[in-house]
Amino acid sequence: MPRPTAPPVNLPLTLDREAGGLTRQLAGQLRAAVRSGVLTPGQRMPSTRALADALDVGRGVVFEAFDALLAEGYLIGRDRSGTFVAPDLPPDSPGARPAPVVTARWLRPVPDAQVEPPTPQALLAFRVGQTDTRYLNGGAWRQVWRRVALDALPDDYADPAGDPDLRAEVAAYLRRARGLVCGADDVIITSGALQGVDLIAQATLTPGDAVAFEDPGYRLARQTFEARGADLLPVPVDGDGLTVGALPTGAGAPLLVYTTPSHQFPLGVRLSVPRRLALLDWAQQHDALILEDDYDSEFRFGATPLPALASLDTAGCVVYLGTFSKVLSPAVRVGYVVAPAPLRDRLLALKARADAHTSWPVQRALSALLAGGHLEAHIRRMRREYSARRLALDEELTPLAPHARLLGLAAGLHVYLDFTAGLDAAAVAAACRQQGVLVSPVAPLYRGAPDRAGLLLGYGGLTAAEVRRGAQVIVQAVQDHVN
Repeated sequence: MPRPTAPPVNLPLTLDREAGGLTRQLAGQLRAAVRSGVLTPGQRMPSTRALADALDVGRGVVFEAFDALLAEGYLIGRDRSGTFVAPDLPPDSPGARPAPVVTARWLRPVPDAQVEPPTPQALLAFRVGQTDTRYLNGGAWRQVWRRVALDALPDDYADPAGDPDLRAEVAAYLRRARGLVCGADDVIITSGALQGVDLIAQATLTPGDAVAFEDPGYRLARQTFEARGADLLPVPVDGDGLTVGALPTGAGAPLLVYTTPSHQFPLGVRLSVPRRLALLDWAQQHDALILEDDYDSEFRFGATPLPALASLDTAGCVVYLGTFSKVLSPAVRVGYVVAPAPLRDRLLALKARADAHTSWPVQRALSALLAGGHLEAHIRRMRREYSARRLALDEELTPLAPHARLLGLAAGLHVYLDFTAGLDAAAVAAACRQQGVLVSPVAPLYRGAPDRAGLLLGYGGLTAAEVRRGAQVIVQAVQDHVN
């Protein structure tokens, strides 16, 4: 084993010569450094000579301080190797920063500012947004990364719009898959779909501007608009999607409408073609912008594909948002925006200011996956796999009729289990959790008063066998509640 090298003498040590007791001061500061995690367990200490020179004190001061900490067990000595922080002495709170008081003047309140905790491993989780990467072609995945490794690493920041090859591949994919006529110059690569939402909010809104939002709807997007000062107008959703007739008109018309038309989040319905045309007509009449989040459009199960809103747009009033999170994994953190020309320059300036550009190696790898046809082959493969899981869920939940019905089966990676009146979704969810199954009530996704109760069931991260096992727990929990 190679000998660990001593760290440079850059510890935050300050000795007050006028106060005296230099040994005591040094020992106290080193002790605090160990307990706070500045000096980590097993770390090699600087030599006594180097530390004495850095502090401009005699070596005897350092020797005595080290001896005190050796006696207390904070340090250990190893023959001919040096002095080390004790490996079995955990610090109190490694790396912890002092927390400001919650009433700090500069700490602006943010609506619903919380991070969802990770799912305990012991739970079988019907978590929305999870995908299955086990069926990804491992050979193709490794091949594209080998190709990236052969490229020379750029020595400067890249184009904030994104890698030109990836933008061209995304544009070609959207033409094939969504009928969206666009070119590479129309595409902006983002670090995930939510960054796209945030850039659009910054580019179009001033505090107090109205944004029409599906109710219930995607909470993280809603929080993004609220954080930018938008005044949200909840718009109800029915079996045909966003109820366009409920949108305000005249002076009260919102500036922007956010919608998930391919597989509405969370209810899973699709925006019908008449509604799509009506929404486009409304936007043109009111000089409003539509943000089309084409969530879950890649996975359809026996349903006729509906045209993207952006493909029907003839007036430049739709900005299209997509992501690789569902076709590959949320861990990729790459999305894309197709924006009308007047909006693109503003989005690019904001993107450059936010993070300069999305990760260059990841963009290059995705470009190679698309160019080689690997991504679309993976989508076809997963469409069959997810279809089997969806079928398993549908079969296992059949006994719940007439107390509950499944919505959103036509597309996507989650379904909505709609309860009849009188069923308490929170109580059912709690009963499922006691049996090791995690499900999510829909009520928290409403901004107004919920007009229905039910559970969100994401099946993308589960096997067909796990889907069946979890569904049986759900059935039992509902039947126990009914009885």
